Amino acid sequence: MPVFVLPFPVIDPVALQIGPLAIKWYGLAYVAGLLGGWWYARKLVMADGLWGGRARPGADQLDDMLLFVALGVVLGGRLGFVLFYDLERYLARPQDIIAVWQGGMSFHGGLIGAATGLVLFARRRGVPVLSVFDLSAAVVPIGLFLGRIANFINAELWGRPAPDVPWAMVFPHAGPVPRHPSQLYEAFGEGLVLFLLLALIVRAGGFKRPGLVAGVFGMGYAVARIVAEFFREPDPQLGFLFGTGSGAGGGLTMGMLLSIPLFLAGLALVLRARRGPAQS
Repeated sequence: MPVFVLPFPVIDPVALQIGPLAIKWYGLAYVAGLLGGWWYARKLVMADGLWGGRARPGADQLDDMLLFVALGVVLGGRLGFVLFYDLERYLARPQDIIAVWQGGMSFHGGLIGAATGLVLFARRRGVPVLSVFDLSAAVVPIGLFLGRIANFINAELWGRPAPDVPWAMVFPHAGPVPRHPSQLYEAFGEGLVLFLLLALIVRAGGFKRPGLVAGVFGMGYAVARIVAEFFREPDPQLGFLFGTGSGAGGGLTMGMLLSIPLFLAGLALVLRARRGPAQS
């Protein structure tokens, strides 16, 4: 047991209560992430110099794009959680699939849903799919950062035991053992670091190579997620898929497994983008 253990800053998960209506921080994080991404996307599509004459969605089309993404994230995230993380339970109680208020969303499922929505949007609007992917990839870390902060406020998805880490925390409902604040690790890696990396690539001409920004996002998120999974407690209904975890090492989790094809897909996009000449 470490000499110092940081107390968990207990924050009411309900941000605002209006009669029977409860507005939770988690829901606000989704809304803020979508709106923040929409605002940043407008700035990017209006900067002609970043694109080198490449076709892209217009600023007036981003409202439709936001709608397609939001529907894809919610539907894909929920179905992804059902299929990847708790299929046995939902086969026994299929009515719980629509009970989204009980929690349960998968990033990888949400990504598949969002990508499907973006493909439909691109075909409907007649813009290149890779342009839509690149634009979306540049703004996604905003939502990831806010979502992981909301996970921390909800005291969920906590980390593995960390008896020798001075910044370990004792989370509500996680027993008396101090644990890694893995939600904050993910907010830092998947959110802040990835956002800054993609912003630098965009400023260096990344949009001029179709698929480059989306590919770097896929690879960057996969690496950040796999690293974070070494510090995050696996989902109780799954545990470790292979091996066993001890402290911050060992054991393969579902989050790691799902990130491997994402990394490979991102690598394929990066290699494709580098083969073609940059537009100018």
